[in-house]
Amino acid sequence: MTNPNNPEETPIGDQAEEWLAEQAAEQTPSDAPSPKEAEAGEGMDGEDAPADSAPDPLETAQARIAELEDLLARAQADTYNVQQEYNNYVRRTKGEIPTHRQNGQAEVVEALLPALDDVHAAREHGQLEEGPFAAIVKKIEEALANRMNLEIYGGVGELFDPNLHEALMAEPSDEVEETTIVQVLQPGYRIGDRILRPARVIVHNPA
Repeated sequence: MTNPNNPEETPIGDQAEEWLAEQAAEQTPSDAPSPKEAEAGEGMDGEDAPADSAPDPLETAQARIAELEDLLARAQADTYNVQQEYNNYVRRTKGEIPTHRQNGQAEVVEALLPALDDVHAAREHGQLEEGPFAAIVKKIEEALANRMNLEIYGGVGELFDPNLHEALMAEPSDEVEETTIVQVLQPGYRIGDRILRPARVIVHNPA
């Protein structure tokens, strides 16, 4: 039993505590933070790290406006190009309308040429001087002239023009100084400057 009155005697429990303290001191790293430093570190860790700065709303808005302005400029350019193409189409179409109309008129008249030749032959033989049929033929010819702009040309005494006439026969003559039409076998037909068929004629050439 330990004598409490003997100072040289140390309780076993105290010895054990001292030994444990020494062991703990040896195992603790020299650079380990003190309790106060640890508390301070915990305080620092608990604080939020400084976050990245948020984007400037004004800069974002300006960038968006610039993007929209670019899109608007492209849309306006596309609209302008489409409008120009449309205007060109309208001008081209308007320019082609008279040609298309003349082509349509020419097709109608060309289909009637055989009948018109028969009318001409009948008139040459004096069969269309009077009567209801003569009146009908006259109305048809007037309608073709007014609505289709048809012109019937080629007459005796006219000078021969190879662009307008087709000479089926030619004879020398002392009575003419230039090649002249002396007989019209079939009249010529034209609409404006378009020759549907040249006049087929007999001519006299200077002897």
